[in-house]
Amino acid sequence: MALYEHVLIARQDISTQQAEQLNEDLKALIEGSGGHIAKIEYWGLRNLTYRIKKNRKGHYSLLAIDAPAPSVKEMERQLSLNEDVLRYMTIRVDELDLELSPVLARRDRDRERPRFDDGEGIADVVDDLDADEL
Repeated sequence: MALYEHVLIARQDISTQQAEQLNEDLKALIEGSGGHIAKIEYWGLRNLTYRIKKNRKGHYSLLAIDAPAPSVKEMERQLSLNEDVLRYMTIRVDELDLELSPVLARRDRDRERPRFDDGEGIADVVDDLDADEL
């Protein structure tokens, strides 16, 4: 079987649950035809660079697929009929990258960054540091 990475952009009007249900439907379709979904990442509602069908935002998803070519063609056919899907792109790859994608890795890294929301200013934090830490 061939290995694919598939990115999907769904309309902004659907809910997060509907976008995740769309991913589950694709998983059932692929697994029903003898394939396997190695990874599904929901990237959330993100801004589009340019308008697509009058939408400024879209629900992004990434799927890592191990499936025969006819099942991927059927999945793309189903997506072209679905009015909630703005764009999709499937790329054949040599191996699947099962690590966290750069989009989600950056989001996690941003969450770990110290924030100054607790009323402490940057001057207070710098004063608390030792001279050797500067």
